[in-house]
Amino acid sequence: MKLKRALLLAIITIATVLTGCEPLAVLDPKGPQAEVQANDIVMSIWLMSGIVIVVFAMLAYMLFKYRASKQKKDYEPPHIEGNIWVEAICVGIPVLIVAFLSFVSVQSNYKVEATPPGYEDKEPLVVYASSSNWKWHFSYPEEDIETVNYLYIPTDRALEFKLYSFGPITSFWIPQLGGQKYAMADMVTTLHLAADHPGEFMGRNANFSGKGFAENTFDVTAMSPVEFDEWVEEVHKTADPITEDKFEELLEPGHLGKMTFTGTHLDFKPAPEGENSGHQHHHGSNDDEEENHDNHEENEDHENHEDHSDHSGH
Repeated sequence: MKLKRALLLAIITIATVLTGCEPLAVLDPKGPQAEVQANDIVMSIWLMSGIVIVVFAMLAYMLFKYRASKQKKDYEPPHIEGNIWVEAICVGIPVLIVAFLSFVSVQSNYKVEATPPGYEDKEPLVVYASSSNWKWHFSYPEEDIETVNYLYIPTDRALEFKLYSFGPITSFWIPQLGGQKYAMADMVTTLHLAADHPGEFMGRNANFSGKGFAENTFDVTAMSPVEFDEWVEEVHKTADPITEDKFEELLEPGHLGKMTFTGTHLDFKPAPEGENSGHQHHHGSNDDEEENHDNHEENEDHENHEDHSDHSGH
């Protein structure tokens, strides 16, 4: 009786706690890319739940059917040969499950890495999202705007994020809009997203990058295209322009609030794309080559001067 009461109390407690929980962000998609991933997660959960139920049912059956029984001391169990059908099922079903999940995963990867379906004929909004310790910088080259630690986006329009880092590797992630992708120094990665519904979402760095990692977050606001255009006009009327000195100050390690500027840092510190990719390494190489060239010319001038002195002496 006490055991039944304890079990009932535990069930009521768990149910009460779960009713107060908010839905997982990844299972509350607000964009086509996130919806693909949410459907895959739910499908995987149901599939794995079915496997667990079947395995535990078989375990219970085996434990009951082949439980210990009172036999004579000289009892010897019969010799049983392996059953090819049982072995085929035990091996074949897991292989089929893995093959099915692999097919779904590859198919989904192609979907989320491309422009969202239905947005192919629309001009995407290009945003350069760069990270530094421990903040996010969002550059809108077409709108000539830059924000820090917050992102405004229009709904019903494809979003093309160009990701890179001014420090350690970070991971750009807006759970309700899509999966995460790495932002690295000296290269740019592209992430395609879209927001079908207006609202406010959470974004963050999903890759550990030092002591300030936990607060390396940013706010995302999706709004109608008309509201987005109004915000762009307001920024150009009220915000100060970003300068190279100010941007260098922003790159210093630390946490900042939300900030807005006209112009972008891309004008004086472009993203490492194309010729700029791996710019630190290449710039270092060019400097070394120029220094070696200057040293070579200096040595030649010195040798010519010595030869001239020798001829003058003769």
